[in-house]
Amino acid sequence: MKFTAINFKHFLINVGDLMEQNKDYLSDLDIMLGDGDHGITMSIGWKAIRKKVSEELLEEEDCGKISAITGRSFLNAVGSSVGPLYATGFIKGAKVVQGKTAFTEIDLVNFWTAFIDGIKERGQAEVGDKTMIDTFEPAKNSMVKTFEESQDILTAFTNAVEDAKKGMESTKEMPSKKGRSSRLGERSIGHQDPGATSAFIVLSAFLEEVKAIANTSK
Repeated sequence: MKFTAINFKHFLINVGDLMEQNKDYLSDLDIMLGDGDHGITMSIGWKAIRKKVSEELLEEEDCGKISAITGRSFLNAVGSSVGPLYATGFIKGAKVVQGKTAFTEIDLVNFWTAFIDGIKERGQAEVGDKTMIDTFEPAKNSMVKTFEESQDILTAFTNAVEDAKKGMESTKEMPSKKGRSSRLGERSIGHQDPGATSAFIVLSAFLEEVKAIANTSK
């Protein structure tokens, strides 16, 4: 499977659409744990990405450049703590495909590994802290393991998203250990983490793009 620059940009635009559709839901989750603005924050950040993709990057074919500019655009638009996290992810991922007009399947595995490791390193979070890492880390581990066995990105990412969902849902039963919500302690139990939820939206959108490519190549 070849995942082109066009596919990459289409994925980014779709994430923006999904964040807009889920803006109120994400903010409602955040009301229980933080400032209640996570949906608005993600909407602003992904709108900035969509604008960049639709204008400056419209004809760009270098996947590394697209990813790096995407990260910087998100950071410039979003002042909250999530800005540097996603920016780091995209900038780290950009190095995997620098100068390439398309991702190979192993490039996709390496991109997401670099993306997630970058976020984890920047945020200094671990699984169990009730953050986006509870979604991203299980997804990465599942993707890498399944791809090693199957050598098929669709199979690998399908499993990754299944495990990401489990990770996201597991945050309901955790006390918050990072960020503003950590001050709630045990009172944060029972509420799903908004950052873990928006991370799941990103991964789900990517899986849909991979499925679409697989279907057209049959």
